[in-house]
Amino acid sequence: MKLFNTLTRKKEEFTVKDGKVRMYVCGPTVYNYFHIGNARCFVVFDMLRRYLEYKGNEVTFVQNFTDVDDKLIRAAKEEGTTVPAIAEKYIKEYYKDAHGLGVRDATVHPRATENIDKIIEIVEKLIATGHAYVSGSDVYFDSQSDNEYGKLSHHNMDELEAGARIDVSEIKKHPYDFALWKGKKEEGEISWPSPWGEGRPGWHIECSAMVNRFLGTEIDIHGGGVDLIFPHHENEIAQSECATGKPLARFWLHNGHINVDNKKMSKSAGNFFLVRDAAAKYGYKAVRFFLLSSQYRSPINYTEDTLLQSKAAVERLQNCLSNVEFAEKNAAGEYSAEEKECVAFMEEKKAAFIDAMEDDLNTADAIGFLFEMTRAINTAVAHNCSREFLDKVEEIYIPLCDLLGFGREEGTEDTAYIEEMIALRAEAKKAKDYAKADAIRNELKEKGIILEDTPQGVKWKKAQS
Repeated sequence: MKLFNTLTRKKEEFTVKDGKVRMYVCGPTVYNYFHIGNARCFVVFDMLRRYLEYKGNEVTFVQNFTDVDDKLIRAAKEEGTTVPAIAEKYIKEYYKDAHGLGVRDATVHPRATENIDKIIEIVEKLIATGHAYVSGSDVYFDSQSDNEYGKLSHHNMDELEAGARIDVSEIKKHPYDFALWKGKKEEGEISWPSPWGEGRPGWHIECSAMVNRFLGTEIDIHGGGVDLIFPHHENEIAQSECATGKPLARFWLHNGHINVDNKKMSKSAGNFFLVRDAAAKYGYKAVRFFLLSSQYRSPINYTEDTLLQSKAAVERLQNCLSNVEFAEKNAAGEYSAEEKECVAFMEEKKAAFIDAMEDDLNTADAIGFLFEMTRAINTAVAHNCSREFLDKVEEIYIPLCDLLGFGREEGTEDTAYIEEMIALRAEAKKAKDYAKADAIRNELKEKGIILEDTPQGVKWKKAQS
C-alpha cells in the first residue's frame, strides 16, 4: 500500500511489521460540537483504520480528547460552569455525532487531564537536556535547540514567520518557542501542581505524552488535518524527538480542507457548519459519503447539491442491500450462466476497488467501482436468484460496503420483531382491518423502519439517519 508521507512529500510504500499498526490521530478540543472540517479528519482516519483491519492487520488506534485549553476555559465562563463539566458534556456529544457518522471508537480515547504526570515527565526531560527553559511559572520549548525544526512543514525559520499562528511574548527567547507548561494566571483557574508552580499543559505537549504512553516511540502513522502541520505537528515532532532521541512516526498523513460553495470554511466568513446541523438536514450517512467522495488529500467543496447527491447515493446502496436481503429469503433455482458472469464482474471490480485503496486510500475511485457492482447486483436480484450467487454477493460485495461504513449495521434492529409485525400487518390487511395495518406501518416508521409493498412481497429498510 502506498501512502503520501507529508514528512518526505511523496508517496511511499507502507509496510506493516508483524501484522500490527500503531496509529495516532489528533482528536477534538471538546468545548463545542464538532464541525464538518473536524469530521473529515475523523472519517478519513476511521476509513484508513477499517482498511488496514480489512487486510488482516491488528490496529491500535489512539485518538485524544483535549479537555483543558483556553477555549474550554472561555466556554466554562460563558456557561457559568467548570472546565471538567464542559469537557464531559462535549465528549458525550462527540460520541453521538461520531457514531452517527459510522466512526468507530478508538482503541483508547485518552484525555489530556488524565496524563498530567506523563506531560510533566517529558517537560522535565526537555529542561534537563537543554531543549526547554523556565520563564517565571511557564516552560517553553527552545526551538533554536532543534536543528531539524521545520522538517515537517518543509520551511526554515524565516519562511515560517509569515502567516504562522505564533504566540508572541516578551518572556520567550525566540518567536517560535512554544509553551510546554502554562503557569496559573488567576485565582480559580484550573491547574495542577508542577515543579514550576501551579499550571496546566500547553496544547502540543499533550499529544506527545499520549503517543508515548499508549503507543511508545516511532509509531507507524500519525494523522490529522492539513491545518495541523504547522505549528501543532511540527512542535509535536520537535518536543517528542528531542525527548526520546527517536523518530516520532514513520508516516505523517494529513487530509485536505473543506470549502463551502468554493470558499474556505471559517467562522468569520459565516459559512461554518456543525456536523449535527448537516446531519439533521441530509443524514449522517450522506455526510460520511460526502467526506469520502474525494481523495482524502484533495480539497472538497461542500454545497447543498453535493450533499443531496450524497444522500441519493447512500439510498442507492441501502436499497441494493435491502434487495439482496429480500432475495436471500426467496433464493431458488440453479446457479446460472448469467449469475456466474455477474460474479466474475464483481471480482473484477473488487480488484479495482482494492487497487484504488492501495493507491493512497483513493476512496473516490473505490466508491465508483462499488457502484458498478451495485448496478449489476440490482439487475441480477430482480429475478429469482440461486443460493450460490447470493453467497458470492455476501462474500464479495457486502464486506466492501461494510468497509466504507455503509453496510448492514449488525445488532441495531430486531429482525424477528420486524418480521412479526409485517406478518401481523398482512393478517390485518387480509381481514380488511386497514386501520390496524396502517397503525403497524406507522409504528415501524417511528422506529426507523420503512415498509415497501412490492409485487414480490413486503420489503423493509432502515430510514436514513
